[in-house]
Amino acid sequence: MAPLKVDIVGIDTLADTQWAMWRAMLAANPALASPYFRPEFARIAGRVSPGAAVAVFSRGGETIGFFPHQRRGGAMQPLAAPMNDYHGVIAFPGAVPTLEEAAEALGATRLNLTAWVGPTGVGEDRRTVQVELGDGGYDAWYAERRTTHGKFFKDKERARRSMEAELGPLRVERGLRDPALLDWLIDLKRDQYRRTARHDIFACGWTAELLHALLKEEGDGFGASMAGLWAGDRLTAVEYSLHAGDQYHFWFPGYEPSLARCSPGILLSMDTMRLAAERGYRTFDFGFEGEHYKKYFCNGFKLVREAMVLRPGFGAAMSQAAVGALNLAGADRGDRLRASVRRRWAAIEACETTPGARMKGAMQAAGAALAKARASANRVPA
Repeated sequence: MAPLKVDIVGIDTLADTQWAMWRAMLAANPALASPYFRPEFARIAGRVSPGAAVAVFSRGGETIGFFPHQRRGGAMQPLAAPMNDYHGVIAFPGAVPTLEEAAEALGATRLNLTAWVGPTGVGEDRRTVQVELGDGGYDAWYAERRTTHGKFFKDKERARRSMEAELGPLRVERGLRDPALLDWLIDLKRDQYRRTARHDIFACGWTAELLHALLKEEGDGFGASMAGLWAGDRLTAVEYSLHAGDQYHFWFPGYEPSLARCSPGILLSMDTMRLAAERGYRTFDFGFEGEHYKKYFCNGFKLVREAMVLRPGFGAAMSQAAVGALNLAGADRGDRLRASVRRRWAAIEACETTPGARMKGAMQAAGAALAKARASANRVPA
């Protein structure tokens, strides 16, 4: 097999023939069904994200794939990280280079990936979870889920009645693109990040700009929109989503914290699925598993790969040595701490474009991770 070659070019410099090849690759490769792989996402994110570019891979002079990405110094990340929930090389099935091949060709000091789609032997598996609607659509899905998880869904039906009794009739709208509504959601998310000691991914500015830019453009089956839940005249929850083909990706949910007892976010997700199913959407992606409600909703999953690929050398050796030393303290604390810090650092490095901002975020993330590790170590088993 011919060696893998790469050319790094601006996203806006790709020719029409290359965009046509990109689309043909998506059509031929079911693993690339997510909206994050669409040319529209790459074009819009390429205009907004600092350091954006696309790697054009070739073998023997023939183009075999594309990898949209961004650079932060010597580090490389998927385009629009940390906002990008799926990433990999866009290529025809059977021609996809491995992550190891791609990383070597790219030559970055460090390649950070949270949800790699494609062949690789490095990193670790993570699961994303989906609702897959069958021929019976939303009603059949809900009937099966309510039978399987009766207590959970009966509780949500009671919560719906309670909120209506307290605040007034519930109303759901989807397909919303009001910038003021998005600003309301972003404010909610920023408050959530402050309360949970997570890095504020919207403080850098360009991430919020990306969400606004995506709302403005729709065509060829791709778009971004919001759904909102009102109780009487009160806005209680908003969810920002990406959609393409029959895929609907729930991206940024937010709800009024004072109404948490009524589960407005969960009610909104259910009603959004019902309304979107009427428009032909069949897969509803909830991203990474973890939040408790997802196990009641989702009947499908995908395996993606989380990895940090380091250029061979001193840095990689020191990273492994530090983790090994922590592991000697017991219970694989090094691996767990590394995973937590790595995810926080990946988000910080992707958002922040100045060394000072990255350093400040890194210090806060490391402190939070260590505090969490100490709390876990000191917890007395019940």
